[in-house]
Amino acid sequence: MQTEYRQRREQLMAKIGTGTAVFRSAPAAVMHNDVEYAFRQDSDFFYLTGFNETEAVAVLAPHHQEHRFVLFVRPKEPEKEVWTGYRCGVEGAKEIFGADEAYSIAELDEKLPHYLEKADRIYYHLGRDRAFNETILRYWQRLMATYPKRGTGPIAIEDSGPILHPLRLVKSEAELELMRKAVAISVEAHNYAQEIARPGRYEYEIQAEMERLFRLRGAMGPAYPSIVASGSNACVLHYIENNRQLQDNELLLIDAGCAYGYYNADITRTFPVSGKFTPEQKALYEIVLAAQQQAIAQVQTGNPYSQIHDTALRVLTAGLVELGLLKGEIDKLIEEEKYKPFYMHRTGHWLGLDVHDVGVYQHGDNAQILQPNQVLTVEPGLYIVPNTKPAEDQPEIDPRWSGIGIRIEDDVLVTASGHEVLTAGVPKAIEELEK
Repeated sequence: MQTEYRQRREQLMAKIGTGTAVFRSAPAAVMHNDVEYAFRQDSDFFYLTGFNETEAVAVLAPHHQEHRFVLFVRPKEPEKEVWTGYRCGVEGAKEIFGADEAYSIAELDEKLPHYLEKADRIYYHLGRDRAFNETILRYWQRLMATYPKRGTGPIAIEDSGPILHPLRLVKSEAELELMRKAVAISVEAHNYAQEIARPGRYEYEIQAEMERLFRLRGAMGPAYPSIVASGSNACVLHYIENNRQLQDNELLLIDAGCAYGYYNADITRTFPVSGKFTPEQKALYEIVLAAQQQAIAQVQTGNPYSQIHDTALRVLTAGLVELGLLKGEIDKLIEEEKYKPFYMHRTGHWLGLDVHDVGVYQHGDNAQILQPNQVLTVEPGLYIVPNTKPAEDQPEIDPRWSGIGIRIEDDVLVTASGHEVLTAGVPKAIEELEK
């Protein structure tokens, strides 16, 4: 993978020219008191370096004659490593991770300005690390104060995201291999969940079995908090309590995926706990499935990203009218957002190093155009939230629909000739889900 990381750095440096880009590692996060969460590296930092330690800074300075890639890292300290794990150290940063030069993080204040003073701008994302934000601003202000004497130095700070994130949006073959592995493990876990779910079991039991498989197959763990939502819990989009007992004649919505090598899968399936849909569940499920299938068909190179959501939304709205949950002309209902009580989210997102991966969806008035090797989710749903008030001028909701929540989500790769549904191994047709 080091060749891959180097190629990514070269791509970025070709775009920043005489600028210097600075990236900060993720901080260690505290769970409670002095107990930390498992460390998860900042995705931009990891994408460019593969370096998986905290308290580090990466510098890309393509204009520098000798040190184009520099790492500031924690030095080797055996007495601390006994407690918190082995460190790469300064020498390892060069030997293992290919830095042209490496320093102790303690030398940052002394050394970093040397890589900024001849740059025409600093590329840096002002993120949640407020202390480091202040550090970068301080360096910049100091260099600007001496600019009249030297006539060189960074005259602006520019966010690195708009340059780096389009690169992350298009996946390499190495990235797709990791994503396929994450998908394969997640598919197995979903299929097992459908086997073992039955009335009387608890949501957390299903969650535990899925996450056991994630780790058993070598994944890092869940890509995000697993949603295992039975009955009306499925109407809570980010439900994570997972403590309810499964009941007869209810649906179970599972939104779960694993992370493998930092890359993520994201799958949702909704199926009947007892093995048979009720008539109302079946009617709503058929609408969501049709919306998803037609939306996936729009995943084609050259199509605007917005076409996926627009297609799903039209199918969902028409279906709600057919069932009597909405009334009126389809275009007007969509324009006035009368569907919002039943469908309140978008139809998908980019997927990769982050579950909601980087990359814009819209360029001003123009939608992002789909390109080969982008990966996205397609996940329409319908949610009849109990006690929901209908939109103005819309019919009252018959109680027989109340508490039904359905979402179907697949991970889809854009290809030169169309698309590939990476998560097709999890059943979603009604005849496959009914027992």
